[in-house]
Amino acid sequence: MPEQLRTWLEAPWFSLGGTPVNAGRLIGLVVIVAAVWWLASLVESGVRRIALRGDVHAQSTPAIYTWSRVVRYSVWIIGTLVGMNYIGLDLTNFALLGGAVGVGIGFGLQNIFSNFISGIIILLERTLKVGDFVDLQSGVQGNVREIGLRYTRVTTPDDVDIIVPNSEFINGRVTNWTLENRERRVHIPFGVAYGSDKERVKAAGLRAARKVDDAVAPSGREPDVWLVGFGDSSLMFELVTWVGPESVARPGFTLARYLWAIEDELRAEGIEIPFPQRDLHVRSGTLQVRLDRSETEPGRGG
Repeated sequence: MPEQLRTWLEAPWFSLGGTPVNAGRLIGLVVIVAAVWWLASLVESGVRRIALRGDVHAQSTPAIYTWSRVVRYSVWIIGTLVGMNYIGLDLTNFALLGGAVGVGIGFGLQNIFSNFISGIIILLERTLKVGDFVDLQSGVQGNVREIGLRYTRVTTPDDVDIIVPNSEFINGRVTNWTLENRERRVHIPFGVAYGSDKERVKAAGLRAARKVDDAVAPSGREPDVWLVGFGDSSLMFELVTWVGPESVARPGFTLARYLWAIEDELRAEGIEIPFPQRDLHVRSGTLQVRLDRSETEPGRGG
């Protein structure tokens, strides 16, 4: 190595915790951190391959993902600490470390720090797993595809990826449709004309439920048809049925399929689905009264 380059690499730039920091140490820190992040990715993929080797139950997959991510983050943290120690930062000096963290948060890193901690909480608590179908308070709805260091990737039923900060899952309301049970009961509303035979309506609705794939009908969870209200121009019914994971993840498509099947069965039974009706009552004599009043006003008489 040329003497001039050696001198430049070893020349101190500044001191950190009483230790001079030069270009050589900074380059070494970059190399260590890059190598650690690359190693963390290899460790994560290796853990997944080993865990998924053989016949693994589907319910175990989220747990494997969670622990592989925890291992990856652990390698990141340990490697970063090693790199910081390499440049001479005394990690036992908690006052210096706490001061650096405080300055960073004060300069606007609180959101990044909050999302990072929220991601760790999500992975450890396992109230949210890859593959879950969620409905967020912000209106985002879809399948969880990835839980990252700062964000969670949610894919909507229209196959649109939405990047959601992890803190939103901790601070806001989250409806997890598939937390423990992968099946869900859906309510399909429809209306028929007044005077229709309710038993025939119920039979048509049950036939429609059996026509749709992915319907779940174990003991105690058979589909049913409920009379739920009296509308302006129709009797209001609901087809209540249990569906599997595929239908849970596509609520709009599931509703459309059931409505299609219900309309087919009602049409085959000759049961009318009424149009909205409005009755308009015209009070006669109003115009004549106004004319009579005008004739009695002063100056208008003959």
